[in-house]
Amino acid sequence: MSIVKRNSLFFPSLMNDLVRPDWFGGMENLNTDLPAVNIKDNDENFELELAVPGGNKDDFKIEVDNDVLTISTEVKTDSKETKENYTRREFSFSSFKRVFTLPETVDGTRIDAAYENGILRLTLPKKEEALPRPKRLITIE
Repeated sequence: MSIVKRNSLFFPSLMNDLVRPDWFGGMENLNTDLPAVNIKDNDENFELELAVPGGNKDDFKIEVDNDVLTISTEVKTDSKETKENYTRREFSFSSFKRVFTLPETVDGTRIDAAYENGILRLTLPKKEEALPRPKRLITIE
């Protein structure tokens, strides 16, 4: 009998795929360190909104590779407070990484991003063939 170490990340990932397969992230991730995400499906695009207060637009790294959108950040802060003979120094490190598989209808070459008032907003335009077509009147000959 051999002892096999289990990766604790494997089971939740498997459950996401089995319970609710969804190209925009599956089940809600129970990790509270990840920013909340709103996803809107409009006629011409998808919009992702991530709640990331206190950030700076230069803190974020957004990549698209093989129809996989990755949004990540790493922020290191160092604050120092001095009072009389007492010195207190605090280090802080926060990071996250959200990964989304893009549907075939998204044009990954035209994704835009903006950061304002603690909200990181990404616009994912749909491909021309995925846009809704106007009604067409067919005449009878």
